[in-house]
Amino acid sequence: MLYIMRHGKTEWNERHKLQGQTDIPINETGRRMAEMAHEEYLGVHFDLCYSSPLKRARETAEIVLRGRNVPIIMDDRLKEMSFGEYEGVENSYLIPDCPINVIFLDPTSYRGSVGGAESFDELFDRVDRFLSEKVFPEVSRGKDILIVGHGSLNSAIICRIKKLPISDFWSNGVEQCKLIRLL
Repeated sequence: MLYIMRHGKTEWNERHKLQGQTDIPINETGRRMAEMAHEEYLGVHFDLCYSSPLKRARETAEIVLRGRNVPIIMDDRLKEMSFGEYEGVENSYLIPDCPINVIFLDPTSYRGSVGGAESFDELFDRVDRFLSEKVFPEVSRGKDILIVGHGSLNSAIICRIKKLPISDFWSNGVEQCKLIRLL
């Protein structure tokens, strides 16, 4: 089986700042969320965990899997989507005509390279490579896999697994520290 989880809350989440690949750690609220997930999902079996190497995902994975004999493997392909020069912008949706907002408001119109941000094609390419090289072979051998990632990254995984169009990219509501079973 394949499960995904988004990292716990960070200070930047609380301030509505675009994080992207900026390496922000989880805060105390995020740690409590991860602790609650640890308890809630103790009965779910995992053979292996792949995690984004960014602190917020890595620490979430470590807390959720604490006390279990589950290897946590970092993979750069699981980093959050890059938002380029817009990383750190607070409340972008309140800034009239902020170019990065097209990613969130109209993903079908986003063509990438807005302020150096990653394109959906680039994001999907690394997700596809990761799934085909790591996840699908393990799942086909009967392994239970957990991926701890990020909002956009996990939305891309869901789109690829469920074969959803880009117009549905944000339709799955990836909550923090909630387990989603995909396969």
